[in-house]
Amino acid sequence: MEAERLLRSMLFILGLCSVKTSQTSASVNPCCYFPCQNKAVCVTVSEVSYECDCTRTGYYGVNCTSPDFWMRIQIFLKPNPNFTHYILTRFQWFWNIINNIPFIRDKIMQLVLTVRGNLIPSPPTYNSDAGYLSWEAYFNLSYYTRLLPPVPKGCPTPLGTRGNKEFPDAKLLAEKFLLRKKFIPNVRGSNLMFAFFAQHFTHQFFRTDFNRGPGFTKALGHGVDLSHIYGDTLERQHQLRLFKDGKLRYQVVKGDVYLPSVEAVPIKMKYPRTVPSSSQFAIGQDLFGLIPGLMMYATIWLREHNRVCDILKQEHPTWGDEQLFQTARLVLLGETIKIVIEDYVQHLSGYYFKLTFNPELLFHGNFQYQNRIAVEFNHLYHWHPLMPDTFLVQGNEFSYEDFLFNTSVLLEYGLEGLVESFSKQKAGQIGGGKNIHHKVLHVAIRVIEQGRQLRFQSFNEYRKRFDLVPYTSFQQLTGETEMAGELEALYGDIDALEFYPGLLLEIPQENALFGESMVEMGAPFSLKGLMGNPLCSPQYWKPSTFGGKTGFDIVNTASIEKLVCLNLKRCPYVAFQVPDTVDGELEMKEREPSSEL
Repeated sequence: MEAERLLRSMLFILGLCSVKTSQTSASVNPCCYFPCQNKAVCVTVSEVSYECDCTRTGYYGVNCTSPDFWMRIQIFLKPNPNFTHYILTRFQWFWNIINNIPFIRDKIMQLVLTVRGNLIPSPPTYNSDAGYLSWEAYFNLSYYTRLLPPVPKGCPTPLGTRGNKEFPDAKLLAEKFLLRKKFIPNVRGSNLMFAFFAQHFTHQFFRTDFNRGPGFTKALGHGVDLSHIYGDTLERQHQLRLFKDGKLRYQVVKGDVYLPSVEAVPIKMKYPRTVPSSSQFAIGQDLFGLIPGLMMYATIWLREHNRVCDILKQEHPTWGDEQLFQTARLVLLGETIKIVIEDYVQHLSGYYFKLTFNPELLFHGNFQYQNRIAVEFNHLYHWHPLMPDTFLVQGNEFSYEDFLFNTSVLLEYGLEGLVESFSKQKAGQIGGGKNIHHKVLHVAIRVIEQGRQLRFQSFNEYRKRFDLVPYTSFQQLTGETEMAGELEALYGDIDALEFYPGLLLEIPQENALFGESMVEMGAPFSLKGLMGNPLCSPQYWKPSTFGGKTGFDIVNTASIEKLVCLNLKRCPYVAFQVPDTVDGELEMKEREPSSEL
């Protein structure tokens, strides 16, 4: 036993030889040093010793730093993320050829899905209560899952052993590095249609239960379930339903269909008391009354649901209300996933390679059709720099005070007016810092504080978890010297930089909304969540699920343009990117709501 204890102590000392610390090994939890590399698990053996579990990491050695033969080959063959981004965002002529060869295009898409998806553990691993695997972390769906366990308690510094002994003040940090001095438009030409889509789509699964703590979620579906349209409980769903022909309840204003009022559908919505119930819209997501852009998308989906119900009833005249409703919901779920991958993610990536939604690409592998929303994904997706200084609607300028909770904007300008206006107004740049409007800066401050409460590991530890090379300096992170020096003074060490600030302050990639880390961390979460949906499984992905060929065709031909234009009387310019001539007149094509594009 003495020999074994001596050996472990020697290994511990060897493991810390590259770590800067003034602490004695006897006073510090050895896992505070994060000695285990390459996704290995650190297990404390005693107060002064630890073991690294290298199982199935492809590495061996005391700290799991020595690659085995096959891992060496993988490392040699794996391209640098920046090189991959360079190739995919250039040589359009080459990618046009690839996109027109289905076999090659499908193989590349299959590789994208599997490589990205494999970075997310399934089944889930940790929760915010413990730094080890537990049945509670797997079984209790009220928790967000976690990709990395919390920083051990009692470490010398907030993020282990590196950096200053205290975090910088969150408010000071946000005001110094995140607060907008002057609006910075994004380089991709992303517009407010894109910004509001991101917000409306993610609010179905990012629903933190602040009454229990930032590690808990109220969205027990943990994925794309359209609860923002239909409600997150059966009771709320029933209140929103018409119970006739499968349709949702609605109101008609000036000949157009809109969301019903809370006065007619008495469900709980989060409006200020100054807004009367007759002016409040009843929606599946109780926060969607906040911004007219969210109400716009909710109205579009309401119309789409009822449109699909009409089509299904015509195809299946013997079906009752319940079957029409449930099938229409599955059709809209399929439309959503297709639009997110082929329009939203496609625009976000800037790739010339055409992303495709084809669940059959994964049918012959061991892909797991389940998903848990990670709290890191929730924090990563706080893209408030997208919001402009003011909102322009049909030549009228709205401040935040005039825009928020203003239901009259939707009714006054109609869906056509909002879609046209939001398609032409540029959103802000996300990465690079100093671009959050002061009206929403408090949200960023809260995210930073929650990351600390949850004891998130450092930004560099997350980079390593996603197979990215950790930054060696703040200057390398930001691409400049002034901000880098200020960050160095506040944090003391690049390995002490926090997760969320790191994502927003990282230098953006060329012609991109943000830096390398946001792409490499966000894409795996997104694609695993989308393709892990049961709808994409062999058991569900077939025409009968959607009411036959007609419903299946609606899903397989869905696009953001079709979604909007099939539910408006006239079709404005619809895209996630501003048109080339924003100030020019855009042709408005007269179109019946039920016509095909």
